[in-house]
Order: sequence, then structure tokens, then C-alpha cells
Amino acid sequence: MADTIAALATPVGRSGIGVVRISGADALLMLAGLTSKQAIEIRPRTAQLMELFDPKSGGILDEAVITYFKAPASFTGEDVVEISCHGSPVVLRQVLDTCLELGARLATPGEFSLRAVANGKLDLSEAEAVRDLINAQTLAAARTSVRQMRGEFSFQLQPVKDELLDVIVVLESSLEFVEDDLPETETDEMRGRLGSLRTRISSLAGTFRAGRLIRDGLKVALVGRPNVGKSSLFNALLGSERAIVTDIPGTTRDQLHERLVIKNVPISLIDTAGLRETEDAVEKIGVERARRTLADSDLILVMFDAAEGLTDDDRELLLSVKEQNYQVLINKIDKIENETLRELMGSTRSILHVASGITAPAVEVLILGISAKTGSGLDELMDSIVDPFLVGSSGTDGFLVTDARHHDLLMRAAAEIGDAMDALNSAHSEEIILVGLHNALRYLGEITGETTTEDMLTRIFSTFCIGK
Repeated sequence: MADTIAALATPVGRSGIGVVRISGADALLMLAGLTSKQAIEIRPRTAQLMELFDPKSGGILDEAVITYFKAPASFTGEDVVEISCHGSPVVLRQVLDTCLELGARLATPGEFSLRAVANGKLDLSEAEAVRDLINAQTLAAARTSVRQMRGEFSFQLQPVKDELLDVIVVLESSLEFVEDDLPETETDEMRGRLGSLRTRISSLAGTFRAGRLIRDGLKVALVGRPNVGKSSLFNALLGSERAIVTDIPGTTRDQLHERLVIKNVPISLIDTAGLRETEDAVEKIGVERARRTLADSDLILVMFDAAEGLTDDDRELLLSVKEQNYQVLINKIDKIENETLRELMGSTRSILHVASGITAPAVEVLILGISAKTGSGLDELMDSIVDPFLVGSSGTDGFLVTDARHHDLLMRAAAEIGDAMDALNSAHSEEIILVGLHNALRYLGEITGETTTEDMLTRIFSTFCIGK
């Protein structure tokens, strides 16, 4: 029989209410120990106010609202007790310690959800959605997690698995009972079914780019020479005076990190030190950190000063980022004429031609004129940050794959079906074709936990909260 486990289900710290959760066969007995037997006749699925006592001293610990969920009608499928008491860290610690003294074991990260999966209350993808909902940074991320938590991913996968299993049954039957090769008409039909399955799986996997954005967001770095307006743009995008802005070059000596949301996509915005050669020891460290940040960013916003025109340092900076994902921002356009801006954009485009080694057609790098001071061009800039990452990533009925593990397994399943189709086209035996199809079915089963190993489950649930 599994141990009875207990843990704090609310964040550590002071709050109006804190919840201690107990799950297991002895949950009700432990509650009875805390309430001096008041809980022996507690009604399931009913909130009741009770006094909590210290079993050693007999003193009152607190008044709490107790809710009992009788197995199997609970989150974990076991007897579950939730104790909602006042959110004092001292009280919560004493309640939890008393549970442990009465025989409970402290739950490991994600153990409540793991038991829910083991007892058939959730599949693995639904349990992972619970974690993602808790960690959601935007409303879109929360809504996506809720859809998955309600079983939509499983709903998307089940018809694919069923059809794949139908094909496997045909091949297994042919291998077992038919001496001759499959008829050409049946082979053509099977080829079409496998092609359709691979397309459906690949389409679902293709939503991961947008799904990852909604869940994890983008890392965007502002780079450029000192005094081109990086900190001003940083403040303008955030809508607050977060970075110090002066006319003195080299004001920003270390990186500033802040988060904002654009079109429901979390953005980690980084204001870096101005890139230049310097003898200042502190500024030199900041410059080196800025250069390292470039390699880790999803998008680099390279900034120039429109009033100064393109300098040799600007040209070197463009050449240094040519292998990365970047956009060019010409700042301070409020200080120049439109014709000058067009000339600057043309000069920048010429440098990009040289950097890429392409003479025609034009290099497809976005160049925007903006003014961090007046706000001109900032709406277009915010669109340009997220829109390229969202193109072509609409899911089935709007559903998005958000987890890298799920994406990897979908891609593996599609590749295995592709290998099986190659074997079918090459007239290989049923045994060879079946290898790829069985592998594909196993990978799809790993998404929902049907074929996931114990070691993998341990790794997945170690990323959960202790009380979930």
C-alpha cells in the first residue's frame, strides 16, 4: 500500500489562507489526530469548520476549514484531506509537522499529480498541463494550459493512435495468416493512410513554435554603440523609467533585464552595455557580457543613431550578427528628414548585402525607423518582434503544443512513420514496416504516459511544485 503523503499546497510565506494537503489511505486518521477525533464522521465533499489541536500539549493550533474527498472521487484517486487554515508560516509548519508525526511522509515534488496519473485520474499530458497552468505568465498561456488539462491533447492524439493501430493490425494479420504479399490496392490504401497520419502528426508538431512562445516567451537583446538610445527604447517599451538615461556615453555598464508582454507573448528584454573599445574596467566587463548575450538571444535589435549616420563601429556590429536573427533599428528619426532616413536605410541595406555575400535579391532583414523619445514606430516595432515567430503556427482548432518533450516525441513518431512508408515503397517485408509503426505508436503513447518509463516519470514530476 502506498504511503500517506502530506505537503503545503500553497506558496511559502504569509497569506490569508494556507492549505495543507494529505493523500493516502490514512488521511482521515491523521485528520482525526489533528482534530481530537472530530473528523471521524466527516462528510465527503463538504467543507466543515473544525478546531486543530496539538496532540502533545492539547492546545488549540487554529480553526480551519476541512474538506474531505473520499477515494476514488478525488484529485489523486486516494482519500484526500485539505486543511485550509490561517496562512501563518508558524501555524502551517506546525500542522504539517503534526501530520508527519502521525505517520505521513512529506510529499516529493509533483507526487500528488503522479499519483493522479498512476490511478487513472489524469494522463501524463494533462498532469504536465497542471504544472504549466501554475507557471503561466500570460492569459494566453493559462488558456492553452487549461485546454490541455481538460484532455484536448489526448483528444487530438487518440484518432491518430487508433488509425495507426488499425494499420498495424492489418500488417500483423498479413504476417500471421497470409502467405502472399498484400494486394496492390491494399498497399496503396495503406500508403495513403500512413501519409495522412504523418501529415497530421507533423501539423500538430508544427504548432510548437507558437506554443513555446506563449509558454516561455522570447529573449530580446538591445545592442549598439553607446548613446544610440538603447536605454531610452528599453524604458519606452516597458512604459517606465527603469534604465538611467543620460547624454554621457557608457551609462549602462551592466545588463538590465525586465519582462513585458506583447500580443500574449512574454518578452525578456535586455538592455546591454554600449559596444565600444574602452579602458574602463567596469565598462569593459559590461561590453563582454553584452557580446555573450547576443549568442543566447532569440532576437537581436541592432540600434543606430540616425543623427550620427552609420559609423565604422556600426558596420562592424552588423557584420558580427550576420549569422543570427536580428532586426535593425534606426533611432532618433525625429532629428532627421525623411529623405535622410531613406538614405540611411539604403546604406544599411548595402552593408547587409556585403555581410551576406548576396547581391540580389535584397537581403530580407527588417530595417525600422523609430524614435524612442516620441514613440514613433514603436507599435510597428512591437509587432515585428513577435509576428515572425507566429507565422504558420496555427494549430488544429487553435490547439498548440507547448512542451519540448511533446514536440520531440511527435517529430520522432512522424519520422518513424516516414521510415515505414519508405520500407513499404521498397517492398520490404511486413516485419520491417512494422518496426517503424510500433515505434511511432510507442512515442505517441509516451506523450500521454501509456508507455513512459519510470525514470522519465521521475524526471518530469521533479519539475512540479511539492504540494501539487
